[in-house]
Amino acid sequence: MSRVYNFSAGPSMLPVEVLQKAADEMLEYEDTGQSVAEMSHRSKEFDKIIKDAEALLRELMDIPKNYKVLFLQGGASLQFAAMPLNFMNGSGKADYFVTGLWAKNAYEEAKKYGNPRVVASSADKNFSYIPKTTREDFDPEADYVHYCMNNTIYGTKFQYIPDCGDIPLICDISSCVLSEPIDVTKFAVLYGGAQKNMSPAGLSFAIIREDMLGNARDITPIVMDYKIVADKESIYNTPPTYTIYMCKLVLEWVKAQGGLKAMKERNEKKAKILYDFLDSSKMFRGIADKEDRSLMNISFVSTSEEIDAKFIKEAKEAGFINLKGHRSAGGMRASVYNGFPIEGVEKLVEFMTEFEKANS
Repeated sequence: MSRVYNFSAGPSMLPVEVLQKAADEMLEYEDTGQSVAEMSHRSKEFDKIIKDAEALLRELMDIPKNYKVLFLQGGASLQFAAMPLNFMNGSGKADYFVTGLWAKNAYEEAKKYGNPRVVASSADKNFSYIPKTTREDFDPEADYVHYCMNNTIYGTKFQYIPDCGDIPLICDISSCVLSEPIDVTKFAVLYGGAQKNMSPAGLSFAIIREDMLGNARDITPIVMDYKIVADKESIYNTPPTYTIYMCKLVLEWVKAQGGLKAMKERNEKKAKILYDFLDSSKMFRGIADKEDRSLMNISFVSTSEEIDAKFIKEAKEAGFINLKGHRSAGGMRASVYNGFPIEGVEKLVEFMTEFEKANS
């Protein structure tokens, strides 16, 4: 068997150790006589799985007791609507950063339920940088401030936490969760899709400060009312049981690697290998401003669209797949999440070096 190096932005590469353990337990989980894929979500066996997953996430992210951890469905895109339905119910206003496609989608979804405002945007330069703000930029009447910490498509990341004073801060951390330590106490809500650093596709999550709960609109669907989901401990209805099990395995793996500080060191090392090459190359260059570069998603272009296409084709033939950039950004994108091995980045740089020599 020959595994390729998968640079997909999500679903992404999972640690081989996790996949192997899941394979070993596919027919029978522990001594239950059944697969987790067949297991009732109301069973004591699954109850332990989901509680262990929550406990691990709390430990790894140092989540305080006054925050609820929810395992959800619908991806971050469903949460784009759930956020205003649950939280934009005081003044009916909210401040949104628009720093990429998903941040823009979140803002557009909120417009259906109130009066969100774009407090800062990087659309003027095709989302290649992160705008800076001060406390005075925010509307003191806003019910919350929302931003996306890591912009998957454009390869940018907030290197700072916006100072919005006492306004609740909500952040989409889909593509950077577990990649480095985050001070949870700075946020009212953290949420995201889990298919990049936490699990296979099908699971999303929310970490919500308890005082934020209980204000959902009457029209909010029950499965999107965070208080109801929290009261039912993420099992109001059938959750994505097998994906939660896989999430537990990933969390166990992260802990075994040394936790989030170790993940950050590992991710910085991986990203530096590729960024150093891009900064020295005459054919390839990074898209994002250097001070705002993501550790998870590295977007770049060559000297022409024709070279881009040739590179993507030959890279795929060499075992480097899903390097084509998102249609809104073009070029190439290498997503190197926690589960992506360091040697994969090293081999990609070797391939790019030879490609540049052959096509200069």
